[in-house]
Amino acid sequence: MDFFASSAGPIAQALGTTILLAVSAGIGSIVLGTLVTAARISPVPVLRWAAFAYVQFFVNVPLLVLLVLAVFALPDAGFLLPLTPTAIIVLTLYEAAYVAEAVRSGVNTVSRGEIEASRALGFSLGQTLRVLVIPQSLRAAIQPIGNVMIALTMNTALAAAVGVVELTSAANKLNLVEAQPILIFTAAGLIYMVLALAIGLTAGRLEKKLRIRR
Repeated sequence: MDFFASSAGPIAQALGTTILLAVSAGIGSIVLGTLVTAARISPVPVLRWAAFAYVQFFVNVPLLVLLVLAVFALPDAGFLLPLTPTAIIVLTLYEAAYVAEAVRSGVNTVSRGEIEASRALGFSLGQTLRVLVIPQSLRAAIQPIGNVMIALTMNTALAAAVGVVELTSAANKLNLVEAQPILIFTAAGLIYMVLALAIGLTAGRLEKKLRIRR
């Protein structure tokens, strides 16, 4: 157990990177996913098709492939970014597709009568989406979005494959030195479990607090 004490600093730093990836990409994916949902339900055909193509692309392409392409192909095209911001951007784009599907499922909970009432009051489409549809959809989709955030936290481990020193990468480096794979990766798994439980509990509390009672 002494090697855990001696490696506490690097592990804590790597855990901080994992949390940075999860929080940054989480916020970004919720914002982008909500915008994609708005485009999916827009009366403008071009926006609907673009949003549909976006979701289908990112849902059907493995995250690891996207990370590898972003890290190794974009520099050849002249786009140079540090590894961590690159991973955050890819995670945001990828998870936004799943957030969009979760929020779109929440759109179905908004009654047609409420939408028609907003039109009768003279609301424009943008106002109806901003004031009525999107807020209610987000409230109805809290638990699904929470599940996406848990998946996002687990997916941050894939950033290790492209050189980002996060929790999985730090655990692997520690194992190469100490040769204690069961102990080290069990500890890493428990940390991921704690993060997932924290997200799940937070989503559950938010759902109870913000639940729409009809």
